[in-house]
Amino acid sequence: MASLRQCGRRYLPGASLVLICLLELPHVWAQHAEGPLQLPILGTRQASRLLLSQPPPEYPVLAKVNYIQGRVRAQLVVSAAGTVASAHVLSGNPLLAAAVLNSARDWRYRPYVVAGSASPFVTSVEVRFRLHIKKLDLDPTQAESDFSRQVKPPEVLTRPKEATSDDPPIRMRLLVSAEGKVIDSEILRGIACQIERVKKTVERWSFRPARWGALSVPWYLDVDVPLDHGPVQAGIGSPAGR
Repeated sequence: MASLRQCGRRYLPGASLVLICLLELPHVWAQHAEGPLQLPILGTRQASRLLLSQPPPEYPVLAKVNYIQGRVRAQLVVSAAGTVASAHVLSGNPLLAAAVLNSARDWRYRPYVVAGSASPFVTSVEVRFRLHIKKLDLDPTQAESDFSRQVKPPEVLTRPKEATSDDPPIRMRLLVSAEGKVIDSEILRGIACQIERVKKTVERWSFRPARWGALSVPWYLDVDVPLDHGPVQAGIGSPAGR
């Protein structure tokens, strides 16, 4: 991606290199992030001039030992105070993506001032994870594929009974952490304006995290989420109240 501008270079333990770059962000993502507010979108030069601190993500040990490399692209919504209010993964391996989300909450920007007042804004970053190995016979794509075949995906453990609507379910992609918590989500099929509604539904679910052998790992899970009207209560449309 020759259009990217390198904004920082840091060496991490294990001789791994992370390149952090700012990208131009499509307008649709700003709308997705804040609905009708359509926050200002800052490009490469603007956002880099505001950047105060950007601690690099820690390269996950499990990714290192399995030769997993690659890029993670993430969308950021930065608050008026310069803190990262939210981060959403646009693409990337789940192990690396979870590391970026964990790191992004500590990034700091100077306030973006519009007409004399500080304003939140939207931008995006790309983080490259690279292993410094002189000779690596295993292709990065093959390494990731081999690892993926050994992972038992996350599972939904419980779904509280909901008073569902007649609308078709929303297809969601969740990033479930090694602790079984949903740390990111996006709509794969459905109406984007329903994102907050389906997020609240998923918050009531519990998950078993993905497993790689005996270890829990962050991983993606695709699920169908019904549009609901809240938990079913006894006596209101519930067999228990009859």
